[in-house]
Amino acid sequence: MIDDEPPIPPFRPHPLLRGPHRQTIAGSLLPGVRFPYSATRHRVELEDGDVLILHDDRPPEWRAGDPAAILLHGLAGCHLSPYMVRVAGKLAARGVRAFRLDFRGCGAGRGLARRPYHAGRSEDVLAAVRKIETLCPGSPIDLAGFSLGGNVALKLLGEAPERVPASLRRAVAVSPPIAPAAAVERMMRSLWRTYDRHFTKLLGRRFLEMRSDGGADGPESLAGALPRSVRELDERLTAPLSGFRDAADYYEQVGAVRFLADIEVPTLIITSRDDPLIPVSHFEETAAGPAVRLHITNAGGHLGFIGGRGMDPDGRWMEWRVVEWFRRNGAPRALPINRLAHAVE
Repeated sequence: MIDDEPPIPPFRPHPLLRGPHRQTIAGSLLPGVRFPYSATRHRVELEDGDVLILHDDRPPEWRAGDPAAILLHGLAGCHLSPYMVRVAGKLAARGVRAFRLDFRGCGAGRGLARRPYHAGRSEDVLAAVRKIETLCPGSPIDLAGFSLGGNVALKLLGEAPERVPASLRRAVAVSPPIAPAAAVERMMRSLWRTYDRHFTKLLGRRFLEMRSDGGADGPESLAGALPRSVRELDERLTAPLSGFRDAADYYEQVGAVRFLADIEVPTLIITSRDDPLIPVSHFEETAAGPAVRLHITNAGGHLGFIGGRGMDPDGRWMEWRVVEWFRRNGAPRALPINRLAHAVE
């Protein structure tokens, strides 16, 4: 039961990295421990003809039936995003076969998709999990999503619990934008729109790459000036290319805030009160099911969580909490309890 889980150690930021922006930027730019790429690539064929790529980090001692994990990157990320590399390396060092997923058109998946990835592509993750089941028959599979990938993971678990594979044992979502409209609005107002401009530039470049690779069905709106904000990009590109009426419809349909109450897989959500991109109020005001454990830190920024000396082996507090959560034993599904396990530092 979630009530019986041991406490999560509090996060204390590195003394030189206090403040949400320092944590967010340092979390992205400081490489930390490096793990050389040695993964095996697997193709995941989707029903609409697009292809995803799984990067398989298999420990030498791994045997059939041993645990596996699938990792989902954030906005404009890929299998080479530093947090993806580090978490996969830490899991593999502990005997867990880690699969890093490239969403549509990302990383090694460039040129293999005609449709863009987005915050609601839960069917793609389900297809990837089914692929892992064929590669690891009988193995329990854990699921970790970071930022946008966290929203996708939560949506998968809660939108149709009856179709969640029995192999999925545990899940964790870090800094997930469960209410995308609010996250986009906050991003536009945070730090002189630096984050919004950064992601708009990266995503605009990715759409241009899709067009040059022969993908992105019918992106006529790319013929003009590139979008100037993430919301404009979602309005002109993400929404129409993905079957949504407009950006508002897209945000409403894919936000995991609608699905938290129905999650049955033991799930940990980690978010920070000072996240510059995601309002913490949506977590505090949303009812979640008994299988969900919410841990809100006072600091950490967005995917930062770099702690002081002695806190963890390399100071990457968030990554060690993911590893610890996956290494805990327990039933494949949480037993019902009467309240949301909600920890606030």
